[in-house]
Amino acid sequence: MSADPAVSFDVVAVGSAIVDLLVPVTPEVVRAAGLEPGTMTLVDEEEAGRLWGHLVPGGDQKVVAGGSAANTAVGVAALGARSALVGQVGGDELGVAYAEDLRRAGVDFELPVTGIDRAGTTGRCYIIVTPDGERTMRTYLGAAPEIDPASVDVAVAGGARFVYLEGYLWDAPDAAAGLERALKVAPGAGAQVALSLSDPGCVERNGERFRSLITSGAVDVLFANESEISGLWPEAGAGLDAALDATRPHCRLAAVTRGSSGSVVVAGSETITVAARSTSVVDTTGAGDLYAAGFLVGLSRHLGLERCAQLASLAAADIISAMGARPHGDIRSQAEAEGLLA
Repeated sequence: MSADPAVSFDVVAVGSAIVDLLVPVTPEVVRAAGLEPGTMTLVDEEEAGRLWGHLVPGGDQKVVAGGSAANTAVGVAALGARSALVGQVGGDELGVAYAEDLRRAGVDFELPVTGIDRAGTTGRCYIIVTPDGERTMRTYLGAAPEIDPASVDVAVAGGARFVYLEGYLWDAPDAAAGLERALKVAPGAGAQVALSLSDPGCVERNGERFRSLITSGAVDVLFANESEISGLWPEAGAGLDAALDATRPHCRLAAVTRGSSGSVVVAGSETITVAARSTSVVDTTGAGDLYAAGFLVGLSRHLGLERCAQLASLAAADIISAMGARPHGDIRSQAEAEGLLA
C-alpha cells in the first residue's frame, strides 16, 4: 500500500483477487455446458480449462480485474472516495494485468505487498451471462485465497474507516489467517468491520461461522440480499421481517437488497426502506458489490442512512444496466448532480 503514513482509506476491502471473464451466451449454451443457470460454483483447474474451451472460443468475452471485494473497491473509488484492496494474485501475466487494471480504476493495490513474485496462478471467474441478465459463475480460485496477514496490517495501518470483508473468503481455508488478522486489527485501528454475505450458497455453507461473528459483535455493518439474510437465521422463522429482527441486536446496521423491490436498512429500532431505481436489467453481476460501495461511501461521509441507501441504489442501478461489474457511467457526477454526495 502507499508508503505515506498520513494516507487513510475510506474502505480497505479484503477479498479474492479474481480475473473476471465475462462471456455473453444463449441459454442453450449454458445447458449444453452442463451448467445450472444462476449458480456460483468453485471448480478446479481442469474444469476451468474445459469451460474455457467450451464457452470462450469465438465469443465476445471481456477480461477485467474482479472479485467481489475488488468490485466494491472500484465502486468506492468511482464515487470519489479512497479505497485499497488486500488480495493475492499469482506470479503470472494475469496477475500483472490484474494489478494494473485496479490501479487504473483508482484502487490502491501494491505488488510487493500482495506477492506477485510468488509462484502460483491468478484466479479467474467465468461470468456467463444470458440475454435476460441472469449470471452463472464458475470460479477457479488459484492463488486468490492466500490472503497475507502482513498485507492487512499495512493497509489498515494507513487509517481505514471501514474494513470490508467478502463472505466468499470463508469458503477458502487458506484465507483464515488473513481474515482473523483483519478482524483483530480493525477495531484497534479505529476501523469498523463491514461484512458481505456474498451468496445464498455461501451462507448455507458458512452460516454457523457468520452467525458467530455477528452475534459476537465483531461486525458493525452487514450487507446481504433477502435470500442470504433469511438463510442466515433459519430458526427465526419464515420471512424477511423475522430475519431483520434477528439481526438488529447484533450489528450497528444491516442493509438488505431486494432486487426490484429496492432495499431495507435496519439500525436498532429504526427501519428505512428505499425504492429501487428504474433501469433496464442487462447483467446483474456486481450489483450487490456496488450497492455496498455506495453505502460505505455514504457512511464515510457521515450521510444519513436513507441517503446512504439512495447512493447505493444509484451505484447498483448503473451496474445492472450494462455488461460487467464496473461502473459504466460517471456515477460520482450523477450522485453530485442529484445531491446525494452533498
